[in-house]
Amino acid sequence: MRIGYADPPYPGCSHFYKDHPDYAGEVDHAALIGRLEAEFDGWVLHTSSVAIPLLAPLIPPQARWMAWVKPFAAFKANVPVAYAWEPVIVKAARKPVVRGIVVMRDWISCPITMQRGLTGAKPEAVCHWAFEAVGAQEGDDLCDIFPGTGAVARAWKTWRRQLELLP
Repeated sequence: MRIGYADPPYPGCSHFYKDHPDYAGEVDHAALIGRLEAEFDGWVLHTSSVAIPLLAPLIPPQARWMAWVKPFAAFKANVPVAYAWEPVIVKAARKPVVRGIVVMRDWISCPITMQRGLTGAKPEAVCHWAFEAVGAQEGDDLCDIFPGTGAVARAWKTWRRQLELLP
């Protein structure tokens, strides 16, 4: 199966990436979601809480809204309510596998990454959780649509190595 992973600049935030070689301005999220639907069996899309009203009408009903909760987040002086969680929208390629008695949650608590080269680089644990939620399996192909720091591709490799160790 083909899995799409999209962690684009969030709506209104593309200016944070203007010095990145792949910078292309604001992301057309309607076109991005259309691409995810057309090209992939399952997909993951990271976004911001303030983008929910913009994206909600574009998300297919089969997709699940999940949450990455950030116990440590960047607190800013002029922002009275911290942005300490992030919606993660998952359209599963197949039903996720329950291993043993552990049932997956629709949220993960994990601190942000620091000094990874780009604002918003995802922690390995968040990526692994998303791979599980999308129902990814060992033989699947992952397409990281916004590779940025390469964190998602590295997490895919470590996640697949973990699968090899399972009975």
